[in-house]
Amino acid sequence: MKIHIVTLFPEMVEGFFKNSIMKRAVESGLVSYNIIDFRSFATDRHRTCDDAPFGGGAGMVIQCAPLCSALDSVGAKLKRVVFPSPSGKKFTQAYAQDLSKEEELVFICGHYEGIDQRVIDLYVDDEISIGDYVISSGEVSTLVIVDAVYRLIEGVISSDSLSEESFSDGLLEYPQYTRPETYCSKSVPAVLLSGHHANIGQWRLKKRLEKTLLNRPDLLETASLDVNSRKMLNELKEHRAKGTVDDGCN
Repeated sequence: MKIHIVTLFPEMVEGFFKNSIMKRAVESGLVSYNIIDFRSFATDRHRTCDDAPFGGGAGMVIQCAPLCSALDSVGAKLKRVVFPSPSGKKFTQAYAQDLSKEEELVFICGHYEGIDQRVIDLYVDDEISIGDYVISSGEVSTLVIVDAVYRLIEGVISSDSLSEESFSDGLLEYPQYTRPETYCSKSVPAVLLSGHHANIGQWRLKKRLEKTLLNRPDLLETASLDVNSRKMLNELKEHRAKGTVDDGCN
């Protein structure tokens, strides 16, 4: 996949591609990137890219001309263009899966009060919200989406790791532990040290259900649960209703 990022602040995103798993994905050829500073497409001597909004109001708005010229430089109208925005559709794991199938993606990083609507009308395929809050940097929200997407490209991360992550099947992920076995008087659950894979699987399933019920009960409405999972969930709900604690398999 090739990722194009159109931004006023290239230095904010460059480092992301040079570290950790993304660095390995780039070095292996699974991902390539192109960062475009659309200020370089401004035509006045001050390289102006924003202006006051028509109709009045606070703040400044990104102008059409420099941003559209930057998008044209990468052939954006022939590619899938993403604009992170609080006004967009909710970003989900399924959305990330869909985007990961593209050969190229173009991201527009907004700033200030946003970008001229005509840019959205002419170029944008996906206006995406990463959550019900507002941040000042389109670069940050773009990298959130990029990070969720690129790791789903075949070969970036093992399929086994992806299959057990939160949201992979509608449930949140189970708790993880590593050495030492005891730290600050807290010990690793005995079942994880038992070597009994069936019991470990049951414990992990119960913990996934427990965490989802506690933190994201809305996910359970659409999760695909088999008979065993449904039974566990009902038991957890009963314990919760009675105010008792169910630690699962020990």
